[in-house]
Amino acid sequence: MPEPITLAAMGGGIGALAYYARRYFLISKEVMDIIIGAVALVLSLPVMALCVVIIKLSSRGPVLFSQVRLGQHGRPFKICKFRTMYLDAEEDTGAVWAKGNDPRIIAACRWMRISHMDELPQLFQVVSGVMSLVGPRPERPEILAELEKHYPNVRHRLDVKPGLTGLAQVRNGYDSSVEGFRHKLDSDLEYINRMCWAVDLKILAMTATKLLDRKAR
Repeated sequence: MPEPITLAAMGGGIGALAYYARRYFLISKEVMDIIIGAVALVLSLPVMALCVVIIKLSSRGPVLFSQVRLGQHGRPFKICKFRTMYLDAEEDTGAVWAKGNDPRIIAACRWMRISHMDELPQLFQVVSGVMSLVGPRPERPEILAELEKHYPNVRHRLDVKPGLTGLAQVRNGYDSSVEGFRHKLDSDLEYINRMCWAVDLKILAMTATKLLDRKAR
């Protein structure tokens, strides 16, 4: 039986190997985010042009909607998406979760939310390195502050870059309350602990099945 010092050395070696393997994955993930994101951005330009035309014809206001979210390590950034809600939709309510049959959504733009095409502008943020293709979806600071009162470990979601899609989205769908967020948080933390190429590729494949998501809000 190996002596304790030998076991400690073996454990240290395994730990170092795991550390460098994860570090290599994170570096290669950043490179692939830029490459795949750029290709996806070019391929999606015709769809984005269609979205621009529909938004301009169906409502007044800007085509893009930006909102402050929290990125990796809690750094705030402005997430961009196609505006599918009426102008100043949250002027009276403040920050709230989207809900089914949300009256704030422009009828002609509802298909963009169902197909998640409203998220396409975020490909620019993937290419710029602010976001990743796969990771926890970025949360609004005011909502995260409220969630932290109930889930102190919620900030562990900020250990990695936020994603265009994630395990919580393909597994749990949308959350609409503090209580419902618990399942999303479990999935996000599971992803952070297990993240590797096999997991990322599986999530990207499952995301393709969400392009006609009737539960989208």
